This record gives sequence, structure tokens and C-alpha cells, in this order.
Amino acid sequence: MDDEDFRPNPGPPSRDSSGAPLTDQRTTDRADHDESEFVLDRQTVARIVQIVDQHDRDALVAEFEPLHAADIADLLEQLSAFDRRRVIDLYGVEFDGDILSELHESIREEVINLLNPEVLADAVRELDSDDVVDLVEDLEDHQQNAILEVLEDSDRIAVRQSLTYPEYSAGRLMQREVVMAPEHWNVGEAIDFLRNQDDLPEQFYHIILVDPRLKPVGNVTLGKLMGSRREVMLQSLVEEMFHTIPVTRDEEDVAYAFNQYHLISAPVVDENDRLVGVITIDDAMAVLDEEHEEDIMRLAGVGEGGLNDNFYETTKQRFPWLAVNLFTAILASMVIAQFEATISQFVALAVLMPIVASMGGNAGTQSLTVAVRAIATKDLTGSNVWRVIRREVLVGLINGLIFAVVMGGVGIMWFGGPMLGVVIAVAMVINLVVAGLAGTVIPVILERVGIDPALASGAFVTTVTDVVGFFAFLGLAAMVLL
Repeated sequence: MDDEDFRPNPGPPSRDSSGAPLTDQRTTDRADHDESEFVLDRQTVARIVQIVDQHDRDALVAEFEPLHAADIADLLEQLSAFDRRRVIDLYGVEFDGDILSELHESIREEVINLLNPEVLADAVRELDSDDVVDLVEDLEDHQQNAILEVLEDSDRIAVRQSLTYPEYSAGRLMQREVVMAPEHWNVGEAIDFLRNQDDLPEQFYHIILVDPRLKPVGNVTLGKLMGSRREVMLQSLVEEMFHTIPVTRDEEDVAYAFNQYHLISAPVVDENDRLVGVITIDDAMAVLDEEHEEDIMRLAGVGEGGLNDNFYETTKQRFPWLAVNLFTAILASMVIAQFEATISQFVALAVLMPIVASMGGNAGTQSLTVAVRAIATKDLTGSNVWRVIRREVLVGLINGLIFAVVMGGVGIMWFGGPMLGVVIAVAMVINLVVAGLAGTVIPVILERVGIDPALASGAFVTTVTDVVGFFAFLGLAAMVLL
């Protein structure tokens, strides 16, 4: 079979009576659909609820038909639990398995319980193995078994094997559907093999070359495969950048590797370096997005909560960090209490001291955010940590001096005391320098001792800036003004 067999030959375009090319209506429809975006707003949700109130299944199917699974999942998340149940009951057998994958974990279990067993079985059978693993790993045992029982034997074995790997590992993230070829094949043999397969993955980007022991030795992109002559050996087409991922590697490290080395897919190997699966860029980027979201939520002290969590779960997640904040606030108040006599003689101190603490807290948060993000992306390491600390301290010093001049002038004009202006100016410099130092050093120390810096750094940095700010301002005031 020649290369020409693989090249599309659309032929001349159809023309109308005037000789102008006719437009394929299907192409036009696709273009119109691609250009339009689904907008989930209050009117859309109200329209869906109205359709459900009228029990108009045809209208509901028509509304959902052009939507991506992610859009339908978003819509279900916007509905109340009562309306969500009615939509699923009315939608019936049309439920797409990809919708389950797109749903937030907090309501996925609820939706699974609402689905008819036959509908659930059909939905799950459509999914790749990695999506099934993601779907069932957080469910109760009886729900897991109910879903696994509807899978074919080979798929069930693959999913159960993936569930034996550590949580948040490459083994949980990978899909077992792999396209591989012996390293001694040529292009023609590979193409013939692909054409004769009935169960290729829905999407794949590489053919993985393996040796006789099933050890991956290289990747060949589909573009190079289809652009080469049949007699070309696959070994001559392998990509320069080739990474294998141990099955037990943390998924955060997997996402980092994809982002760092611009990978599209990567083979996953077991302890004997044998190929057991593949991770694709969509799954790696989903992990990266989850890590970013998790860091943001933890920096705010709200854990991993979402909009769809009930009040009990939300309260349980936020309470511990509010308790920590109360404890740190008490520490700061104890510092203030040591200077009660000074404050009683100079009421202006009570007016100005929140400014010093607030500026320190903001500066500390700025340094903290930069440091936590740099740790997550592995940009902040032992080789450059002291340079980064020096930079943050210098930034704190310069900003402190600038705002010291401003607040010194404010203190003099507001309260007419030049020494009061000097006190708040010096305290401002001290606290902003300490804020820059604490915002960088504290997350580094926490990371070294195995504590998530995004989760715990905020409370420590706030405590340091409050205590140092109050102590510096009130201590200097006691020394200079009394």
C-alpha cells in the first residue's frame, strides 16, 4: 500500500449553477456551533426549571443536545438538590458518562444515587479507565462495586488494579488504554496495526515504542507517523524529549513534569520499568489546576471547600483556622496589654497602632504568596532561598522607609507631636522588614518539616507581623514618649 493511500483527496468542491462553490451545510453548522458559547446565567437556569415544571422531556433534551458535558455539569451544580433530582428523572436515558466526570465531587455521589442502574451502567461504559477511577475512588464500597460490576471484565480488572495504587499517584491518574508498537516496526506496519484495531482510545497523541520486555523506549507522534513513508523505521521518528513516569509518583510531580518539559503524553511504568499505562496532557493540566485552586483556598484558610458543600462541611473546614486565628489574636492582645499604661497616657497610640500591624500583615501576605507559589512550582529551592530572602527583606526595607516618611508626616500633622511621628516611622520600617523575612522564611521552614506551607503559613505570618508591629510601636512609644 503506498503513501498516497493515507492522503485525503477531497476532490473539487461542489458548485451551484453559477459556478460558485457550494458550502457544506454540516461544516456551516459546526462553525456556527463552535463560535457560540454556552452562557450559564440566571435566565438559563430558570428556563431549565420551567421546562422541568412542565414535564417537557423533548424540550429538555433539545436544550442539552448542543451542550458540552462540562456545561451540563455546571448547570446541574447550579440547581438546588430538589430541581437536580427532577432534571435527572426527566432526562432519563440520555445521561452522558462524561457529565459524571465533570461534576464536582461534592454532588457527584448524589447524582450517581439518583441515576437508574441501567442508565448508570451505560454512562460508565463510555468512559476511559482513568475517568472511571476518578469517578469511583471517593465513593463508598457498595457504590464502587455497583459501578465496577457493569464494566467488562478487562476494564474492571484494570480499574481495580489502578485503585490499588496510592491515592494522588500516577497510577490513579493514568489510563490503561495504551497504543504501543515494537521498536523494530516501520511506519507501514504501525499504520496497518492501527487500522485493524477496534478498541483504540478515543484520543491519543503518541505511539509508544517498547522493547521485548515491554519497556518504553520512545514516543512517535501521530503527525510524524502519517507524514512519513511506509518503509521508514519508527525508531528514526522518536521524539527527543521522552519521559517515563513511575506508577507511584505523586500526581503533583507528574503535573510539574508536563508543565516543565511541555509534554503531551507520557508512559507510566511499574517497578520493573514495564509499560502499564499512559498519562495525557488533559489529565495533567487538570491536576495542575486543582493544585492552584487548593493553594489559593488553603492560603485563605478555607481548606478544599466548594460552593456545593453543605453548611456542616463548610463549618467543619473553616472552624479550625478561625480557632487558630483567635489564638493568635489573643497573643497580639497580650502584647498590647503590656503597654496599657502607655496607651492610657497617649490615646493617639490606640488610633495609630492598627496601621502598623495592618501594613505588616499585607506585606507579609505579599511575600508569603510569592514564596508558596514558588515552592509549589519548585522555583524556590535550597540553592536560591537566601537570595530570595535577601530580596524580600530589601523590598520590605525600601517600602518601610517610604511609608515611614508618609506616616511620620501624618503623625506630626494629625497629633502635633514630632516624636510620635518618629515612633510610628521607625515601627513601620521594623515591621515591614520582619514581614518580608517571615513571609519567605516561614513557608520554607514548614515545607522542610513536611507541613503544607499553603495550609499553615498564613496564621504564623499574621501572628509574627501583629506581635512585632504592636511590640515595636508601643515599645518605642514607652521608651521615647514617657
